[in-house]
Amino acid sequence: MSDDLFANSPKTSTDYDASSIEVLEGLEPVRRRPGMYIGGTDERAFHHLASEVLDNAMDEAVAGHATRIDLILEPGNRLTIIDNGRGIPVDPHPKFPDKSALEVILTTLHSGGKFSDKAYATSGGLHGVGVSVVNALSVDTTIEVARNRELYRQSFSQGHPKGPLEKVGAAPNRRGTSVSFVPDSEIFGEMKFKPGRLHKLARSKAYLFAGVEIRWKCAPELITDDTPAEAVFQFPGGLSDHLKEQIGERECATSQFFSGSQDFPGTAGRVEWAVAWPLWSDGSYSWYCNTIPTPDGGTHENGLRAALTKGIRAFADLVGQKKGKDITAEDIMTSSEIMLSVFIRDPQFQSQTKDRLTSPEAARLVENAVRDHFDHFLSDHMDRGKALLAYVLDRMDERLKRKQEKEVKRKTATSARKLRLPGKLTDCSADDPEGTELFIVEGDSAGGSAKQARDRKTQAILPIRGKILNVASANNAKILANQEIADMILALGCGTRKDCNPDTLRYERIVIMTDADVDGAHIATLLMTFFFQEMPELVRRGHLYLAQPPLYRLVSGGKSLYARDDAHRAEIMTGEFKGKKVDVSRFKGLGEMNPGQLRETTMDPKTRGMIRITLPPDVEDRAAVRDLVDRLMGNNPAHRYAFIQENAAAVDEEAIDA
Repeated sequence: MSDDLFANSPKTSTDYDASSIEVLEGLEPVRRRPGMYIGGTDERAFHHLASEVLDNAMDEAVAGHATRIDLILEPGNRLTIIDNGRGIPVDPHPKFPDKSALEVILTTLHSGGKFSDKAYATSGGLHGVGVSVVNALSVDTTIEVARNRELYRQSFSQGHPKGPLEKVGAAPNRRGTSVSFVPDSEIFGEMKFKPGRLHKLARSKAYLFAGVEIRWKCAPELITDDTPAEAVFQFPGGLSDHLKEQIGERECATSQFFSGSQDFPGTAGRVEWAVAWPLWSDGSYSWYCNTIPTPDGGTHENGLRAALTKGIRAFADLVGQKKGKDITAEDIMTSSEIMLSVFIRDPQFQSQTKDRLTSPEAARLVENAVRDHFDHFLSDHMDRGKALLAYVLDRMDERLKRKQEKEVKRKTATSARKLRLPGKLTDCSADDPEGTELFIVEGDSAGGSAKQARDRKTQAILPIRGKILNVASANNAKILANQEIADMILALGCGTRKDCNPDTLRYERIVIMTDADVDGAHIATLLMTFFFQEMPELVRRGHLYLAQPPLYRLVSGGKSLYARDDAHRAEIMTGEFKGKKVDVSRFKGLGEMNPGQLRETTMDPKTRGMIRITLPPDVEDRAAVRDLVDRLMGNNPAHRYAFIQENAAAVDEEAIDA
């Protein structure tokens, strides 16, 4: 073939060269990919902007430099947050002498005073991106700083300065920082701040630090519920005050809450907690680190679990209750209402939105702080300790009873057949197979997301590794020796081929859930071939399903839609999102989706779509299916080649181009 065969070929839209590489500068990455910094452009992400600014003010309060914070919502979707702390520095920055430190902070990612402990011993801000992200995603941002009896002001739009920093005049009776911003409708559409949500945010922050007063004010015309237009929050009792309000008049296992705090001066660490055991409760848990809510818990939660479990076991041993050795964390924490707040240096979170704390030292810090106090709480008043122990033992008995009933009811499919369940299987808790589902998932990463997204009562997860054996071209010995196939057979509990008995199937539905790409389709095909050949009666009875995960996520304004494939994406772009600016992200696999997205799109029966895999009722039609499977999946590649030649002309050229 000639070396210059393609030398004069015209450049096409699929060419990939140096000109294809974009370099995003300043705050442009934030505007192009807001989801990376605030978790999306939905209502939660929208209100996260308020949290970023409020967290900075709280850091000033916790550091001992601010005593008051004002949160003001005005018409025009403008939110202003003011503190009386030290104020953002306004002198020229040493690295950028033509800019003030304030401008650097507002326009440069990863700039701030929290990378060391010189300005803040502990803080919620870590990465130097919070206020700059707010600035990038706002159409109008105005910063006022009162320092050294002088007032300074600078305004920005979409991350760019409208003008230089100005000295406005004297401010003899003022100090601190005011951040006023209006979120950009190009990013968030017509979304508006919700007064009730901001009011709740302000109140919860005040509980986390007794030394701060937070003032809430909202234009009355913006309020549509019972949210007050003005309020002042300050709680000397901290978390204990919060829990007392939450429990109300409900009776608890102990008349007194277990609450307290512990400082660790050498590490600038602090732990504060409040725990109650209401006689009736679904359970409620609030976890915080450096005043930042961590709704998914983390290592500080693990420390509290360990302290409470070890403490109640030790007390049981003290009073001679032998059953105490079987108490688990579930027994003491189920139905409890817990609030835990920690302050540590350099905390580590799972993501920029800080939903889960991952700092290893937090577990040790919390366990050391809580354990000694809990021992005294139980033993100083024996009646109180015995009352709580009795309550926990009741929870333990209920747990063991549920476990025993589950084992008895599932005995037919497991013990009676002398089967052990595969270690990879994360089983559901329902006793009856009716309504249950087994999701066969490709890879451990996707399996991890699926475990978090599932309904624990009815949905089980079995991850498999890569592409399973093609049973249509393998002998029986090779099939039985394959570990992935053996795990599936054990999990299903109904046998194979002539020994297959659908009546002993452990789940009502078997769901194949693979990535929405070519490799995922290949794995799904191999799995369908397995069920067709080894368990055809399950397929005939309609137990087998194919999940339909999305390949794309499309976001415009505050609305998110998901597309199954390129054609579906084009349909959305020319339909619901026609003429709008759309942020399109492609999922490389199920493991790249967060549990909430996976639940909403693929696993929740209320919102998902699935394809049922069945066999035709007519005998001749079934024979045709058998012939097709043998041709496409058998060990003769010539049949597959012939099929491709016969059907290539029917493939849409546009689909190939996509």
